[in-house]
Amino acid sequence: MPAKSPVIVDLKFIPREVEDGLKGAFLGREVLNLANPAHNGRDLSGIDYAVVWKSDPDLFSRAPDLKVVFSGGAGVDHVLTLPGLPDVPLVRFVDRSLTTRMSEWVVMNCLMHLRQQRAYEARAKAHLWEDLSQPEAADVTVGVMGLGILGQDAIRKLGVMGFKTIGWSRSKKTIDGVETFDGNALDAFLAKTDFLVSLLPLTAETKGILNASLFSKLSRKGPFGAPVVINGGRGGSQVSADIIAAIKSGVLGGASLDVFEQEPLDSDSPFWDMGNVYVTPHVAASSDVKALFVHAEQQMDRFESGLPLEHLVDRKAGY
Repeated sequence: MPAKSPVIVDLKFIPREVEDGLKGAFLGREVLNLANPAHNGRDLSGIDYAVVWKSDPDLFSRAPDLKVVFSGGAGVDHVLTLPGLPDVPLVRFVDRSLTTRMSEWVVMNCLMHLRQQRAYEARAKAHLWEDLSQPEAADVTVGVMGLGILGQDAIRKLGVMGFKTIGWSRSKKTIDGVETFDGNALDAFLAKTDFLVSLLPLTAETKGILNASLFSKLSRKGPFGAPVVINGGRGGSQVSADIIAAIKSGVLGGASLDVFEQEPLDSDSPFWDMGNVYVTPHVAASSDVKALFVHAEQQMDRFESGLPLEHLVDRKAGY
């Protein structure tokens, strides 16, 4: 039996987590973790596989013989824009843990806005004992943009908490018990949405879609009057200046943002200090590194056995 091809690992994750995840991973394969200085200048030709997240810009010129590239996360725009990306299959990361983490983040943020957590934090800081009129989840319609694996799971778990849910995607999707809208019915979807959750991939069509024009079309009939925007998808899909202006003017009542056009978020960004804005540092669905390596190894074994790869990216669609 021929030796298994080595695998390149170029992941800008927490280094200790990558090192721990590699223990026992990719048995029978040499692993070249490019975070290890021992591999500086290493000849990467003749290697079939690379697992990447925000990889070095010269990776593909150094590894000209790749047969499959694996994204370290659910998103792939960071790979599609890398210089020299070879015309080979690109596999995105799909895993129960990643899906569950995103749904946890979405549900948590919907609940924090529903239960007016920031308002109570401010009162606690002022030592003020005061209750606020409290709607329940069933009074709020959460509209989810992006109905892939992540979006559909978020809808299911929001439903368990009692929220009314609707969904929108570029092409029509059917979800039992949930009203869904396709690309041509975006305005109708927005008009019913009190809390807007974006789990969209970043494509030419979704770039900057979360903007002032879209915010003006959201429902203002919900229990809080002004709608809320929750973005756990891609930073490039939002226009931060428009979110800031909309919150200051009252067009939006708040926001939860895990992603930004430029990361890390500037230390002087207004978002840090806005009263009803929650900021997290692109951790809504942090990849479980061990699960990522199991996923990649399974796909490599399929590929070498002549079976089709799963979770392939459609480069034209961008996801």
